Amino acid sequence: MIFLKSDEEIELLRISNQIVAKTLAEVAKIIAPGVTTAQLDKVADEFIRDNGAVPGFLGYGGFPKSICTSVNEQVVHGIPSDKVILKDGDIVSVDVGAYINGFHGDSAYTFCVGEVKPEIIALMKATKESLYKGIENAIEGKRLGDVGNAVQTYCEERGYSVVREMIGHGVGRNLHEKPDVPNYGRKGNGPMLKTGMTIAIEPMINLGKRNIVFESDGWTVRTIDRKPSAHFEHSIAVRRGKADILSSFQYIEEVLGDRAI
Repeated sequence: MIFLKSDEEIELLRISNQIVAKTLAEVAKIIAPGVTTAQLDKVADEFIRDNGAVPGFLGYGGFPKSICTSVNEQVVHGIPSDKVILKDGDIVSVDVGAYINGFHGDSAYTFCVGEVKPEIIALMKATKESLYKGIENAIEGKRLGDVGNAVQTYCEERGYSVVREMIGHGVGRNLHEKPDVPNYGRKGNGPMLKTGMTIAIEPMINLGKRNIVFESDGWTVRTIDRKPSAHFEHSIAVRRGKADILSSFQYIEEVLGDRAI
């Protein structure tokens, strides 16, 4: 069942998503060579709790940390660790969830660590741009296939591949709700989008082949060819004419300045 949200519920979702957005900016402040992904997790956990929320991911399905940190060829669901030390030239996807007032926020951003190769930066930019192409289609009267098709077309035209197995989702009182939101699809296909639907759109785009594999920890997903993958995510509310983006990259961009993707 797809739950339509009232305007009041959407405003509560905005609160949780703005906490997520500001948490990502706090993490952005310390991303640098030599920093561990466990340090990123600690900063995020403390900031979320200091703002009256709780980490949405901690304990979800048994996940052991408060955020996901996926480095280079890791696509999603990387587990923060003292053993994972960021190096110059790495990229790291940071996925954050926060729960407050009965609603979940969910957003992700892929960061550069030091000096990153131009071809990888191009992948990151295309992934982020494809997210907004999907959001442009998340309006009343369109279908979910229009969202996925917009992401897929934009990325594949540029020579990148779209992960099929990992997808976006509805978001609300539960972290993952219906509908599923694939990053591929056919125009005019899938459930009709209606005002009040709240979804997380999250392109996961690979430099190489689209195939993925799970690491032995049972959580981390990586590319099968070990080429880099980028990941950007916004939570949005479907509206008539233009989607309402509930999360934000503004705070990240204020921290990173001209280093922002």
